[in-house]
Amino acid sequence: MPLPLPSRAPSGPRRRTLFASAAGAALLVGCSSGPRDTEKKESAGGSPSVTERARARAAGESVGLAERYDAVLAAHPTLTERLAPLRAEVVRHVQAFGGAPKASASGSPSPAPSTSLSPSASASASASASVSPSPAAPATAKEALAALAAAERTLADRRAVALLDVPGELARLLASVAAAGAAHAYLLTEDAR
Repeated sequence: MPLPLPSRAPSGPRRRTLFASAAGAALLVGCSSGPRDTEKKESAGGSPSVTERARARAAGESVGLAERYDAVLAAHPTLTERLAPLRAEVVRHVQAFGGAPKASASGSPSPAPSTSLSPSASASASASASVSPSPAAPATAKEALAALAAAERTLADRRAVALLDVPGELARLLASVAAAGAAHAYLLTEDAR
């Protein structure tokens, strides 16, 4: 009696696994209500703490990423159904890091750094942490998806490194948002495989 051949399973994570991971990351992100009083301590010189600077930088990076999504959606409206959920997650990341959404010209919520962040932290976040100075969408939808995936991957890698320098709760938040960004990058490149 011949044994049946095993079916060939695709390499890499399955879509369900990624969605479950992204959902778990979203739950972890949703659990954070913002900086705690113990994380708000400032040094004697009055400069923002490491935690505040990292939180402001992460919010600024998420704002820049949301702007990239906005540029792609404006240039390629056929991608709206595919990109809207991912962009909504990026907006939630802005909020988790202490930013607040504001309405964009299209009427959809557009993230903006929170005014509760210290001026120097906000300035350093906007000056050094944006994903791109002025986001412009590539000419084709395929190139636009590849550019968004690269931006998500780069930001996820940057956050994975940054979490080593911050205390507990913010490190967990950075880790979960980095995982969500990696899942976004996978979902954005899934059709190209």
